[in-house]
Amino acid sequence: MTHHTTQSPQFFLTAPSPCPYIEGQFERKVFTHLVGDKAPEMNDLLTQGGFRRSQNIAYRPACESCRACVSVRILAGEFQATKNMRRVIQRNSDLIGAMHDAEPSTEQYSLFRRYLDARHRKGGMSDMTVLDYAMMVEDTHVDTKIIEYRKRGPDSFITGRGQGELIAVALSDKMADGLSMVYSYFNPDFEDRSLGTFMILDHIARARAAGLPHVYLGYWVNGSRKMSYKVRFMPQEHLGPRGWERFPPQT
Repeated sequence: MTHHTTQSPQFFLTAPSPCPYIEGQFERKVFTHLVGDKAPEMNDLLTQGGFRRSQNIAYRPACESCRACVSVRILAGEFQATKNMRRVIQRNSDLIGAMHDAEPSTEQYSLFRRYLDARHRKGGMSDMTVLDYAMMVEDTHVDTKIIEYRKRGPDSFITGRGQGELIAVALSDKMADGLSMVYSYFNPDFEDRSLGTFMILDHIARARAAGLPHVYLGYWVNGSRKMSYKVRFMPQEHLGPRGWERFPPQT
């Protein structure tokens, strides 16, 4: 059994592999393990330094000839929803997001599979089994939560509980300075609800209510249509050679 010290984490470098975002490019990642009592503190520091978490691994791009991946975080306290975003909030006003400890369920996995089969059939996660999904949710040494979005029930004004089928799910880390959205998915039959946008807006509202300044969205890749949605949530900060800088820059 391999022992990982929490005092001085070891970092490793992956071999080059084809980039999923930019054709003709190859990606490499530097990564370390997030384990032990210091994992939450380490996750905070690494996320602030541009890392992302996947299970008990923290990683960031270390590509030799490309710097297209940029870490993005929304300034929750200053965020102003656009007219279209306000319509998304109104369109989903019948939904309630209930936050739980990170525990998987068969209902979640069923929705997860529907989402992958409809939106990412050829992606790297397309062959994930129910056990793989359980590991994605449970294998964490940090403060990870799962938010289940369901339709509002008749008792909602008393208990705040949603009823009916599961429509969307977000797996997120609670950190000292914000919420980090690890992964989210939704029922592809409700595409007209813009549920991906709604879940980000909900995280901004949750961060603001908790007095947390940031919502971390992971990497934005300039020129990638898959990632273009991330720069619609303004204002935000991008991590560059000089640290976190406001985007767009203030004049």
